[in-house]
Amino acid sequence: MQTAAGEAPVTDPLALRALAHPIRWKLIDVLTSEGTVTATRCSELTGESTATCSYHLGVLAKYGYIRRVAAEQWREKPWQLVTPDLSLSAAGLDEEQNAASRAVAAAFVDYEMTRLKDSLRLSAQEPEEWRGGNKVMAATVWLSPGELRQAIADIGQVLDKYGGQEGAGRQHRAGARPARLFAAVALMPADPD
Repeated sequence: MQTAAGEAPVTDPLALRALAHPIRWKLIDVLTSEGTVTATRCSELTGESTATCSYHLGVLAKYGYIRRVAAEQWREKPWQLVTPDLSLSAAGLDEEQNAASRAVAAAFVDYEMTRLKDSLRLSAQEPEEWRGGNKVMAATVWLSPGELRQAIADIGQVLDKYGGQEGAGRQHRAGARPARLFAAVALMPADPD
């Protein structure tokens, strides 16, 4: 699992498995959108107890995904992500590391699908101007390995445009609200021909 461009990938199976929990993905989302947060603020935003948030933040810190930030005005020290870029690539991992990476990826997909289903279920309750905000798209295409890498890069550029470094500063604007952009590329079984 690659942590950020230019950094060594995470290969410790325990560190990888630390991400295989839905509450930890909730906390990563909160940290991504808020920048720095306390366990109390995480509790307010996730609906989990402060103790639960504190425990899971501690696990994320233990494996180096987040760190404490000094803040004089807060009695409770806030947390922040070590890097905003978490890529779940299993390339170059041994069998145990690969199994841990797959478990993390599966937990992440389950978390994303739960969020998507919740959003779809509640979409009719949205104000009229937001009702077109849910869209599920899919296509099965035939690609060479080079075309596959290019498709992944192209999709990554769209995500980066709105949510990555390029999209930084767009948060919490008047008239704007969070929208989750989620993309997946999954190889289908090869034809037996």
